[in-house]
Amino acid sequence: MIELFNYNWQVRNDWFTWCGTLSVEELTKKRVGGIGSILHTLYHVVNCEQLWINQMLGKPVLTRDMNTIVTLEEVIRFSEETKLNTLEFLQSWSEDEEVKNLVITSKNGQTYTFPYGKVVRHIITHEIHHIGQLSIWSRELGKKPVSSDLIFRDYK
Repeated sequence: MIELFNYNWQVRNDWFTWCGTLSVEELTKKRVGGIGSILHTLYHVVNCEQLWINQMLGKPVLTRDMNTIVTLEEVIRFSEETKLNTLEFLQSWSEDEEVKNLVITSKNGQTYTFPYGKVVRHIITHEIHHIGQLSIWSRELGKKPVSSDLIFRDYK
């Protein structure tokens, strides 16, 4: 599974570089779909990764009002911190982890149980979903999107 996280992190870093070519106005402009802006969509992807991983590690989930995120550098720093935590989790991964259950309670009091394996696959596909949104927005800006073509990437 670590290979697909490596792939996502590589694509994410390419998007960070791509975003470095945008003005702050374009980066934070409200858009249709996603989480509302390019910057907040990238933050959301990283935040969801840390939320799920921290829960599986039994660590506190970091909470921050997304509206306080105003620079690309903040998101990049958060991504690097989250990646270290995720690597810790993935390096200890074993077959037993696949079926271990995470029990969570939603804000409305509903309890859910998810196998760790399903949660990890959700984290991977969640990022891929939002990368598609970024690609659409890049084309709307008249810019070439970051290639997310797995077959041509060396992500191991």
